This record gives sequence, structure tokens and C-alpha cells, in this order.
Amino acid sequence: MATVIDAATLQAYRETHYRVLGDAPMILRVDQASVPLATLHQALGVTCSAFITAANPFSQRCDDNANAARQQALAQDVAEMGLRSMAAAGEHPANGWPAEPSFLVPGLSLEDARRLGERFGQNAVVWSGADAVPRLVLLR
Repeated sequence: MATVIDAATLQAYRETHYRVLGDAPMILRVDQASVPLATLHQALGVTCSAFITAANPFSQRCDDNANAARQQALAQDVAEMGLRSMAAAGEHPANGWPAEPSFLVPGLSLEDARRLGERFGQNAVVWSGADAVPRLVLLR
């Protein structure tokens, strides 16, 4: 797929540690199978999940208050879909970009993950199917 996202940004997305916080902490990595994610899917009776944020649209930094308001709106959208969101943060291990508040949303379909990502101005989302392998899904 052709994309308008520059190569350095794409590389940063692939290197980012997608951290799920709370009761089931784990670190997801793009294209690396996750046993903890597979276990979570099984425990919740779902076959997919998405790691998604509303922060920093199109990878342009916003202030903390703007990002918090965007995250709250995303959480509300997820709740209205009848799904739960688990607190998470996307953090590159070395490039100095601040950790982005995010959510892991168990049971979120690829179609709905794309729609939410596009609604909140994201370049990409990270989605996992039944194989529990997080994949970078480009939206632009």
C-alpha cells in the first residue's frame, strides 16, 4: 500500500513498545506474537484486539490537555460500542518522543479500529487477530 507517512515515522511505529497497563500488563511489538495477548483474548472470549490512541493526530504533538480530551472522546466511543478499553501507552524505547496515552480494546474489529483511527486523525493503528500478532495497519 502506498502511504504518505514518511519512512522514519513508519520505522518508529515498528520499533515502539505498545504497553498495556493495569491488571494484565504486557508489551506488544509489531509483528511479534504475544502469548500474554493470546491469553487475554482467550480469557475475554474475543478473537481480536486493537491498540489505539487519539493523541497527537498525524504524529503532530499536542499538549497534554488536548490529548486527554481526545482520549476521553475515544474512550466514550469505545464504551458506546459496548467494548471495554484498557489503559495503555505507546512508547518508543529511544527516540525521546513522549509516551502516548492509548488503549487496548479487546474485541475491536479491524474495520472498527480503522474507522476510529481515521476519526481521530491517526496515521495507523495496531491490530491483532486470532493469531495474537500485533500488526501495523496504515490509515493514510
